[in-house]
Amino acid sequence: MLRLSVPFRQALSRLSPVLMLMLSLGCILIGRADQNFDNDLRTGLNDILAPAYMVFSAPIEAAEHGTGVIGHLFSLSEENAQLREQNTELLQWQEVAMALQAQNDALKASLHYVPSPMPQYSTGEVVADTGGIYDRSVLVLVPPANGDPQNLVGAVAMDGRGVAGRVVEAGARSARVLLITDLNSRIPVALGANGAPALMAGRNGPDPSLIYWSPGQPPAEGAMVLTSAQGGAFPPGLPIGVVHYDAQNDPVVLPLASLDSLRLLRLFSYPDNLPVLTQIPHTKPAATAHHGKH
Repeated sequence: MLRLSVPFRQALSRLSPVLMLMLSLGCILIGRADQNFDNDLRTGLNDILAPAYMVFSAPIEAAEHGTGVIGHLFSLSEENAQLREQNTELLQWQEVAMALQAQNDALKASLHYVPSPMPQYSTGEVVADTGGIYDRSVLVLVPPANGDPQNLVGAVAMDGRGVAGRVVEAGARSARVLLITDLNSRIPVALGANGAPALMAGRNGPDPSLIYWSPGQPPAEGAMVLTSAQGGAFPPGLPIGVVHYDAQNDPVVLPLASLDSLRLLRLFSYPDNLPVLTQIPHTKPAATAHHGKH
């Protein structure tokens, strides 16, 4: 074991603050000279630390669930019985789906239907919630990028239920997703069956708020909230949540995505030339002007 002399250790302790101060000043000067230095540094650190986050999060998740190899062995019999029941039910639904598929194909052929372009997607595991410059964001470990990782920026992140957010930063092996509940999140949405326009704004709480709806058409309690094609940031028709009133004239959106317990996210990169959904005709003309929350 290497032992340092007392004078050397004292000198080292005195020089450490000076060296750290010089390093900090150097980083500040580099950041002033190169505006993208902080983004590149943060993205590089995320790429390096993402596998480490995954390694450390695995035992934590196992401790949270209280399961392991022995626990799974005891539950195999019960799970097999449930799977057999589900398989029987799925076979029945398969026959119904095949009949509906044949009917759908016939209707598409008669209408000369042209399908929309399919988005590209990748599945990633949520390995950390490091925050960073955003209050509500998560870090996702993604497969190594085949091309430019910046092509993933702007991708829509969804879990098995609904929209969770958008990718704001992407590296070779990681991507940061800004959640819909963050204060910086602003998403144009369509409300209910008639697709009334509104704006959903995050507020760093569990439920985003609704603002700027059409005059005389306040959001209805329980109405479905879908993404809108306004602004071109999101494709139309993706499920986000339902309308709920916490207080009078204060509508919020209850997200469908389980934002508090995200494990896997799919990142969808939609093409830029997506078609706009045809509006459902109204019984009376709707006002086009928007106004703020009552």
